[in-house]
Amino acid sequence: MTEYLAAKQSTMASLTQELADALDALVEFILRGGKRIRPTFAWWAWRGAGGEPDASAVLRAVSGLELIQGCALVHDDLMDASAVRRGSPTVHVTFERLHRERGWLGPSDRFGMAAAILLGDIALAWADDMFYGSGVAPDRLASASEPWQAMRSEMLAGQYLDILTQVEGDESAEAALRVARMKTAAYTVERPLHMGATLAGADPEVIERLRTFGADIGVAFQLRDDLLGVFGDTDVTGKPAGDDLREGKRTLLVALGLRQADAAGAAVLRDCLGRQDLTSDDVERARTVLRESGAVDSVEDKIEALTGTAMRALESADLAEPAGDRLAELAIAATRRNH
Repeated sequence: MTEYLAAKQSTMASLTQELADALDALVEFILRGGKRIRPTFAWWAWRGAGGEPDASAVLRAVSGLELIQGCALVHDDLMDASAVRRGSPTVHVTFERLHRERGWLGPSDRFGMAAAILLGDIALAWADDMFYGSGVAPDRLASASEPWQAMRSEMLAGQYLDILTQVEGDESAEAALRVARMKTAAYTVERPLHMGATLAGADPEVIERLRTFGADIGVAFQLRDDLLGVFGDTDVTGKPAGDDLREGKRTLLVALGLRQADAAGAAVLRDCLGRQDLTSDDVERARTVLRESGAVDSVEDKIEALTGTAMRALESADLAEPAGDRLAELAIAATRRNH
């Protein structure tokens, strides 16, 4: 990633210094951290499905997933009005501050918003460049284009469903799970596995079992993320405590809390959802409702159930080792993490 991004920067930065400064901010954001689970899932699917030595080209192809993730995070932070990501200012906040510090014309927040949209789009364009210019054999690249293209569309469609659910105020568990499958499961685990296996020329049956594994682990991953969005330690997650409540996210955790709490508890949750002035005491009140209503336990049970069905699908895929063990380890790490 570092080598590829340096090359892209060098090419585009020659156009103008101002663009070079903006690209520096994007590259720093992408390389700042993250779990890199998407290319890792794709890599082990490729290995497990019998991928033959073409490691450098395949590594470049699957690393493009991190640029799609970069696009998603930059845009997601903007849509959620998040000020912090991985312990540092988000991209739109960074450029809003730059505008204000330099005394430029017009509203600072609009400049920050526009910069984030455009830089996120650049990351998405670079992802395509990295994938299609990876050097993978043309026939395998053509086959892998199907999950690659589907994943991009599903990710963006899931983002739209997420914001639609928030503005509609849909409090159903069904809507929350639909968003989790579209927004997170498909592009985080299922499609990367599909892509890696296809790059290896895997049989359709193996691909189907990997996709089943990925769909369930992907939803479990999102449900863990939902728990961390309310109960996570800021020093570990790099995001303010209770951020999901401030953003008004209708997660499965919230849906079950509203369904299972008494009238007073449900009123507390509804009062907290979408409030930008939420205090630490407010967050703690919401946490108490979610714990005492059994919503937290219900989400934990759902994570365990999804992990169980996913593991059975993985075992039936009969992958070349050590890929099966590595994918199982990744699944556990994704669903039991603290950040």
